[in-house]
Amino acid sequence: MRIAILGATSQIAKDLIHSFAKSNEHELLLFARRPEAVVAWKTSVGIQQHWCVSDYGAFTPTQYFDAIINFVGVGKPVQTAAMGASIFDVTSQYDELALAYLKQHPNCRYIFLSSGAAYGSMFDEPATENTIARIPINNLQPQDWYGVSKLYAECRHRSLAHLPIVDIRLFNYFSHTLDINAGFLITDILRSLRDRTLLKTTPDYIVRDYLHPVDFYSLVMAMLHAPLINIVVDAYSKSPIDKPTLLTTMQEKFGLKYETVQSGGVVNATGGKPYYYSVNIKAGDFGYAPGFTSLDGLLLSFKNLNFLPHQ
Repeated sequence: MRIAILGATSQIAKDLIHSFAKSNEHELLLFARRPEAVVAWKTSVGIQQHWCVSDYGAFTPTQYFDAIINFVGVGKPVQTAAMGASIFDVTSQYDELALAYLKQHPNCRYIFLSSGAAYGSMFDEPATENTIARIPINNLQPQDWYGVSKLYAECRHRSLAHLPIVDIRLFNYFSHTLDINAGFLITDILRSLRDRTLLKTTPDYIVRDYLHPVDFYSLVMAMLHAPLINIVVDAYSKSPIDKPTLLTTMQEKFGLKYETVQSGGVVNATGGKPYYYSVNIKAGDFGYAPGFTSLDGLLLSFKNLNFLPHQ
């Protein structure tokens, strides 16, 4: 399969590219605004395949792809907050690039990396197949733009029902390659462990579902080999983890020191989400079966972090 990767400099894209390299079953064509950064990264991690790396000017209808996977966007709360409404234009621009290709090559699969934020900022309970997106249309705030941009893209994709487009809603993802300054709870924990500082965290009860890179690769492969279909699926691990369990585990296994405060300086870029995960397992209909729980996936990834003590 000949697969175009848009947004090849994103960290989750790099993890997926690495997984493809290990399987060595498909040809990738990597596109980015800074192709030289992708080339340097490929060399640094030892990827031997001579995959073409180009800027977006080389992404034209004259090329042939069996599939396109679009990672263009932001993956860090600190970046999301900084970009504000401009993220809407960025998301739309590169989505249109892929859709224009599909209109000329209607049998090319298109996988778009969406987000659980498309449901809106209210997660008083986990998402289900019947969850309705809730957007404060008369009072849009900066934290709403990321989710709105994903929702807009999804709506447009469903309107093109004759094209094989799969939106994958990602909720939480962790890899040892993740930027430790990203602004997530888990990266704040790891930064405290690395720097041996006290973690100050709010008392709010939250539940998160961390997807391991192996499971993300499995999900992508399941959708690449599914029948040509226009659909959205939620990403999920074998089971989520709540904040008290996460903090206690980090304390017991790695010596995390933390205290609860009313304001922990958390970057709330996409709104508060107590139960930010999904129990919609539609992806299982296409052969996806996660291999890791959130906790198992985290602990496995932690083995690659040299600043953590390991038994």
